[in-house]
Amino acid sequence: MTANSSVATSPRPAPPLPFYGPVLDDFSAVNALIPRQLTSDVHLVEEIGQHLVEAGGKRLRPLVVLLAANACAADSEARVKLAAVIEFLHTATLLHDDVVDSSGLRRGKLTANALWGNAPSVLVGDFVYSRAFQLMVELGQLDILAVLAEATNVIAEGEVMQLANIGRLDLSEDDYRTIINAKTAKLFEAAAHSAALLSPAHAPHRDAQIAALKRYGQALGLAFQLVDDSLDYAGDAAALGKNVGDDLAEGKLTLPLIVALRDGDEATRQVVREALSKKDASALAAVQAALQTCDALGYTQRAAEREIASAKAALEVLPPSPYREALGALADFALHRAY
Repeated sequence: MTANSSVATSPRPAPPLPFYGPVLDDFSAVNALIPRQLTSDVHLVEEIGQHLVEAGGKRLRPLVVLLAANACAADSEARVKLAAVIEFLHTATLLHDDVVDSSGLRRGKLTANALWGNAPSVLVGDFVYSRAFQLMVELGQLDILAVLAEATNVIAEGEVMQLANIGRLDLSEDDYRTIINAKTAKLFEAAAHSAALLSPAHAPHRDAQIAALKRYGQALGLAFQLVDDSLDYAGDAAALGKNVGDDLAEGKLTLPLIVALRDGDEATRQVVREALSKKDASALAAVQAALQTCDALGYTQRAAEREIASAKAALEVLPPSPYREALGALADFALHRAY
């Protein structure tokens, strides 16, 4: 790493959402650590690293780490490093996903692959992964390394499963849940699970709290993806920071479309089948109208509500604290977010 890097090292302001409040100092420490860990002697890595830092985002996954770790009275330095690890795993996945999906916009900004091309984006994604594992080693906890190594493998499998099922019109709801559990929920689960593993070894009810936070993370992640898939047909592009209808253009069969193909009348099914088979983003309005006829978005929202209820129930195992309250508020945000 270079001593005088071009990547900014000043902390980014925490997003103005109330559930960040209990961990503002930790969050600032994470935001300061991230750019320091993205420095490199290779100029292109520096340049793309700068872009990633400036792209920002809500950093919800590291937030889960910080809230869960504080709820379990974990060491401060370890939880900050772990939060950065989780953000790096997420960022590397996004860099690779944007190449696979040919995405040009994320968080309202041009993607790295749109600016520098596919090869640099993939290779810098690999660099970010390697930084994550270097930090994992610094944590020095084999149980956490095992959780995150397994999660990284499952996430990769989930992305391959999703790619392999592009254009498949007979995907079941169970198949869909398997995919989103792997590609999205697994990292939320790993964030909460590994944070709980930072708790003192002899803490009261430690095993129960670890299991509860693992379940919280999984349910939160499932809900997050369910809402995301709903917003792709009901959201606002400016608020989302990406194009509405991207899933349709990529031929992804998400839950709203699965419901339409399963429960809709023949006219509804025909609209969805044709749009998916042609990967026709211009058919978005027709598909949105078709989804309305069978309450596909309502069905998806109710599925997300059940996951959030499960996530919040899991938190009851934790002792009362501002951190537990913030985890509950974060769950509510994941359910009702518009971006």
